[in-house]
Amino acid sequence: MTDPTTSARVALVTGGGTGVGRAACLALAEDGWTLVVTGRRMDPLSETVTMVESVGGTAFAHTADVADPGSVDQLFAEIENRLGRLDLLFNNAGRGSAPVPFEEIDFDTWKQVVDINLTGSFLCAQRAFALMKRQEPNGGRIINNGSISAHTPRPNSAPYTATKHAITGLTKSLSLDGRSHGITCGQIDIGNALTEMTARMGDGVPQADGTIKGEPTMSSADVGRAVVYMASLPPDANVLTMTVMANEMPFVGRG
Repeated sequence: MTDPTTSARVALVTGGGTGVGRAACLALAEDGWTLVVTGRRMDPLSETVTMVESVGGTAFAHTADVADPGSVDQLFAEIENRLGRLDLLFNNAGRGSAPVPFEEIDFDTWKQVVDINLTGSFLCAQRAFALMKRQEPNGGRIINNGSISAHTPRPNSAPYTATKHAITGLTKSLSLDGRSHGITCGQIDIGNALTEMTARMGDGVPQADGTIKGEPTMSSADVGRAVVYMASLPPDANVLTMTVMANEMPFVGRG
């Protein structure tokens, strides 16, 4: 595995065009990583690349659908052809679903959430695993975006919560299977980072007791710094799980 203190570190961030993905790209760029930014829409990816370059970093964008095996294959072929290796995968791409009663969840919604959150993470991790095993020197690191929902659900969130619990199993399996190949895998569980998706939290979101209450948020830049910490550890150390959350959000205790 490459020493993460060297200057030739290559990181792939999925869902890198907005929110936590963009924050992670900026933080990694400031730490000297070369970024590959992927997502389904080129415009926000290009904006992230411009922001990375504005802080002195290097990045290129490649559109991909992480739920499509062929699209993921093309992404990783481009990384290997262009940069020769991959030292970090941040499996960040994900989506939620409308908070409707469980019996009203339609199958298409269920499948879309599973395809992106779980299958997408599996496909990218599998391709990264293969590349990290064969590159010289071999090894690398995978960080999966788990979410607070990997521990505790919100009301009416079965598709999202189920996939995030599954990500924990994927993380542990990859951590075990990667040991003999210099590949580490950890999970970051994020609570109420301020992004486009969480902007509504201040106005009120459903609580377990049936009420609607506003919730505090934290800067997504704090998540970016946490990703950098996990990514910067030496090959013989790993953060298996890290929880980064808005301090006053109703997660610890009974509200």
